[in-house]
Amino acid sequence: MKGRPAPERTIVIDGKPLPEVLDEAMVHAVVHGFYGEVRKDDLLGPIFNGHIAPKDWPAHLATMCDFWSATLLRTDRYAGRPLPPHLAIPGLQEQHFRRWLTHFRTAVERTCPADVSELFLDRALRIAHSFRLAIAFNRGEDSMAVTPIWKEAL
Repeated sequence: MKGRPAPERTIVIDGKPLPEVLDEAMVHAVVHGFYGEVRKDDLLGPIFNGHIAPKDWPAHLATMCDFWSATLLRTDRYAGRPLPPHLAIPGLQEQHFRRWLTHFRTAVERTCPADVSELFLDRALRIAHSFRLAIAFNRGEDSMAVTPIWKEAL
């Protein structure tokens, strides 16, 4: 039986429809631009380059595109567990997350319109806080002392 085609699904995030301009190409541009800067950073570069071999960067970038596609576009491209690799990095502290977020903010603001930039950054801030809490808990530190990093402080 033929009927009308199913309407396209509207993605809603935090009660607002996802901006139509956000697509896979924009996710790719954000991820690749961001990690291009991170790899050169004097604080973060040694960590990332120490844990990801040069030959593994294309796969890592593809995984990060999958992650952000799943996070914002609600695709099913990512089914991994992003926390465990971060738990395995000794010495990961607030300063690292703050620098990561600063680079991420720059990348999204350079690449995306304001509403999409806000969406990306909001998710990144939440993820960073969640990771910081998990790291503190995993290390036996007082997770109640972990305060969010706010966009205005970047």
